[in-house]
Amino acid sequence: MANKTHEIEERKMKIDGMEINYARVGRSNHPVLLLPGALGTIWTDFKPQIENLNTDKLTIVAWDPPGNGKSRPPDKTFPNNFYQRNASLAHNLMQTLDYSKFSLLGWCDGGITSLLLASTYPESILKMIVLGAKAYIHPDEIKIYEIYRDINKWSERMRTPMIQVYGEDYFRKTWSDWTDAMLRLYKKQNGNLCKEVLSKIKCPTLIIHGAKDEVVLPEHSTYLEQNIADSTVYIFEKGGHNPHLKYFEEFNNLVTDFLLCQ
Repeated sequence: MANKTHEIEERKMKIDGMEINYARVGRSNHPVLLLPGALGTIWTDFKPQIENLNTDKLTIVAWDPPGNGKSRPPDKTFPNNFYQRNASLAHNLMQTLDYSKFSLLGWCDGGITSLLLASTYPESILKMIVLGAKAYIHPDEIKIYEIYRDINKWSERMRTPMIQVYGEDYFRKTWSDWTDAMLRLYKKQNGNLCKEVLSKIKCPTLIIHGAKDEVVLPEHSTYLEQNIADSTVYIFEKGGHNPHLKYFEEFNNLVTDFLLCQ
């Protein structure tokens, strides 16, 4: 459990001309950057980690990517290079906070950003954990995206926090824009998101996949393990797409053991 005497700091910082919101807790010499999902935020996607990871041994930093959460205005956009843009911004945020070396914990879209960040700046990354991440879009996932384009198809537990953050209109429109971006990248890049850069990742990597994930196909974890040199797969048997929220104690123990092992 985290040491509750450590206070959580949350503020904005200008990075590459953008106002980026971040939260930080802990004063360890091992910083870990948490990267949320597509429209996720610090608090919708990583509240159990920020509040419960061991902040005596880890310094936890979480960010709202541009257009997410409190990193607005401006509204979120999806140019073809938005994953690469976010990877560069996240790296520059950590450098500005004076963390020359740090670890990564990325979920879903944040996992894709993490893969790009670790491959582009290998000298900066100590260790990496990705959950529900992938290097390409499978044709069957296009069908899944179209189903979940309608936010009414989301579970109440996942939809409500997003509406509370964004309001229903912004959330509905921006999620549809994300879906369009995925379809565009699938057609333009033959589904490839970052396959060619995986060989550049040098850090020890833990690939976590929920056995009941209905959004990301299980083959992605196998592909990542086969193409990232120092990597291991852990199948979260109870979990779906977001086991770090529903089973956070078990998840936190897993990632802490990985991050702190020599």
